Amino acid sequence: MFKHIILPILGVLVFIVVVGLLVRKSGSPGLTNIFIPKPTGGPVKTITVSAAKIDVQIADTAEKRVAGLSGVTSLKENEGMLFVFDAKGVTPLFWMKGMLIPLDLIWIGDGKIVKIDKNIPIPPPGTPDVNLQTYSPGAPVDYVLEVNAGFSDRNSVNVEDDVDLSGI
Repeated sequence: MFKHIILPILGVLVFIVVVGLLVRKSGSPGLTNIFIPKPTGGPVKTITVSAAKIDVQIADTAEKRVAGLSGVTSLKENEGMLFVFDAKGVTPLFWMKGMLIPLDLIWIGDGKIVKIDKNIPIPPPGTPDVNLQTYSPGAPVDYVLEVNAGFSDRNSVNVEDDVDLSGI
């Protein structure tokens, strides 16, 4: 009788453990996998775009670039994130997965603004990855700056304006 009770219980426990491991391995968010990115927590650097000074977190690793500002709920007026790539003259592709605030994307090449994508809205909750809009500069750039939506208009930032990155 002891064997008849223990074997089914043991079978159920093994099943639960196996299913748990499979779910965790598949990348489904479990309690230990949930990551709410914040600005990188690294040192803040100051750059100047046109005449506006901006305190930026630097996204200079693949992990930091993937996380970006996803999950961030607010930025101060003159805060942002500067994406630094492993090589100059790249044509990156951005999407707004996990974004909780609207942004301006400022594309920078050779110390000048190449393109500005203004007032990019947050994607509706539950938007499948394949339906997320992507953004690209259309030409090679060296950096990308994410700032609050409307920053470019409020600070009269335009394509061809100078960007001083000596602070990084």
